[in-house]
Amino acid sequence: MSISSMTAFARLQDSDSGPPSCEWTWEARSVNAKGIDMRLRLPSGFEGVEFAAREMVLRRCTRGTVSLTLSVTRVEEQSTVRINETLLARLIEITAAWSERYPDRFHPPRLDGLLALPGVLVSLEGNGTRERSQTHERLVLQTLERVLDSLAQMRREEGGRLAAVLGNQIDAIAALIRRAGENAALQPEVLRDRLVGLVKTLLEASPGLPEERLAQEVALLASRADVREELDRLHAHVSAARQLLAEGGAVGRRLDFLCQEFGREANTLCAKSATVELTRIGLDLRATVDQLREQVQNIE
Repeated sequence: MSISSMTAFARLQDSDSGPPSCEWTWEARSVNAKGIDMRLRLPSGFEGVEFAAREMVLRRCTRGTVSLTLSVTRVEEQSTVRINETLLARLIEITAAWSERYPDRFHPPRLDGLLALPGVLVSLEGNGTRERSQTHERLVLQTLERVLDSLAQMRREEGGRLAAVLGNQIDAIAALIRRAGENAALQPEVLRDRLVGLVKTLLEASPGLPEERLAQEVALLASRADVREELDRLHAHVSAARQLLAEGGAVGRRLDFLCQEFGREANTLCAKSATVELTRIGLDLRATVDQLREQVQNIE
């Protein structure tokens, strides 16, 4: 299974010949996030697709902020209506009576004003409008399926490119760890020379210093400079990172945790370094780990 990026974009336009005809466009974007977050922008009348749209996203994405935008253009047919003549005649009688009763205070309304009153004009579309709306919702969701498939494909393609970058960075980390191990092998000699100088200084400062206490100090300095455990853990982290890349899937969180462990061991390596060269290698290791972690933030 390949890894996926959290960054992608897809757009698709579709239409229905009707009647009434309708055109719609889905845009899907995804960006980095710690978890899964969905944001939907739907036009009026299409609120019913939200639940199904969220389920579709969850089937394809486990991390990232996924934004879906639906734009709809309706080409409405001319509505078929009739006039409720009984109601209109009754309204005319009432307005005429009020005009006679209050000629100075009441002016009879115009015909277009009466036609605008509720119930005077009656639509003949009936239940077909709701059925057509349900058909549009179904077709819009079918388009969304294709858009999300394209989004997931783009995430996988971008993930493949990121996997190659991550692999190179892990190789660079492994090479730095090998260099650190080779340089660490020289540390005992450097430490011996340094300890000889320290012992001489201690004996000059405190001639009566017990040999047992002196041996303890020497052993403590030697143990603090031993980086074998850090190198062993770094080698283990490299193996774990390569295994996660080979495993694929939603491995972003585990890779991010490994980057934290890489950084912790690199810091300890620098702190224990007894040579300038080992310190330089440790700093290069920290910089490469930071680069790795920046890329890992894009992985699902």
